[in-house]
Amino acid sequence: MIQQEAIELIKRGCSELLLESELKQKLAKDRPLRIKAGFDPTAPDLHLGHTVLLNKMRQLQDLGHHALFLIGDFTGMIGDPSGKNSARPPLSREQVAENAQSYREQVFKVLDPAKTEVVFNSTWMDKFGAVDLIRLAATHTVAQMLERDDFSRRYSNKTPIAIHEFIYPLVQGYDSVALKADIELGGTDQKFNLLMGRELQKHYGQPSQCVLTMPLLEGTDGINKMSKSLGNYIGIADVPQEMFGKLMSISDDLMWRYLELLSFESMNTILKWREEVEGGRNPRDIKVMLAQELVARFHSRNDAEEALADFEARFKQGVLPEDMPEVTVSATDGSIGVAQMLKLAGLVESTSDAMRLIAQAGVKLDGMKISDKALKVLSGSIVVAQVGKRKFAKIKVQ
Repeated sequence: MIQQEAIELIKRGCSELLLESELKQKLAKDRPLRIKAGFDPTAPDLHLGHTVLLNKMRQLQDLGHHALFLIGDFTGMIGDPSGKNSARPPLSREQVAENAQSYREQVFKVLDPAKTEVVFNSTWMDKFGAVDLIRLAATHTVAQMLERDDFSRRYSNKTPIAIHEFIYPLVQGYDSVALKADIELGGTDQKFNLLMGRELQKHYGQPSQCVLTMPLLEGTDGINKMSKSLGNYIGIADVPQEMFGKLMSISDDLMWRYLELLSFESMNTILKWREEVEGGRNPRDIKVMLAQELVARFHSRNDAEEALADFEARFKQGVLPEDMPEVTVSATDGSIGVAQMLKLAGLVESTSDAMRLIAQAGVKLDGMKISDKALKVLSGSIVVAQVGKRKFAKIKVQ
């Protein structure tokens, strides 16, 4: 592949590339580039939001480059606010180790093991002494740290910023020094930290890494960044039927966003599908193809076919009562918690009853058992809810 074709493939779907001229120089050296992406093991499972970065890393591997899958077991114990108004609670070493092992088991559903090096930043940071950390901190001023949007906002609002929070971007930047990274990938919310790596590499006499930022994938609620803590995630380790059902539940508008960021179909094909939908084709047909593609990728083609058959059986073979009531409930801020939705629909006496039934696997949405009490349903959605064996309702969320 000629260099310009490689550049265009690398840029597909990305938000920003800094700097393209530098990347061309690196590619011209005709050696495998060292591609870094860091993940803090703050939860035990990777989800589709993580795979936006992982898919790009896999593309770079397929171009012949070397992936550095960095597990931030040291930074995970610091806690990065990541755009929030407060510090993320730090994790214990035991929690980090358990989650990190889970990441290692899941990441090769996307990456090529032969071209991947799994690294932990505790390897070098555990050897840092107080003097080393002070010297690292001395490379930047408080004013420079306050250029980060969330720090600046909190400072202006007189919201406390702990000193250890300034350490996080410095350590993430130093990871690039330790790994001699040529390119670092990250979400758009990580731009400040990624640029920190460029500056620290320059300080330590290394060539500066290029920075490739990727869009943040919205969760199933269509509003917030996909996150397990918000209950709007689709885990890559979800069982096939659950993954398929969650993908079929996303809105038609969100479907195009998922196709752009998650599908391996060409952009020409996706544009053709959009034209067909605008011409009257049922968007559900496209959503089925997306759901099958992703289930096949993370499980198998046979699992994808079985998940589709299971989904179709629930909704095409008369398994729902003909006299099922139809109700409308109101959402706030664009979505509603599932427990509150069930209460307003009259299917449970209270939200606590709903929580208990969810824990007992007694609640289904669109034929799929749900286990996440924090699940939210997007405004504009129409779902079939089942509580126990006999209570049904078709619920419109507005």
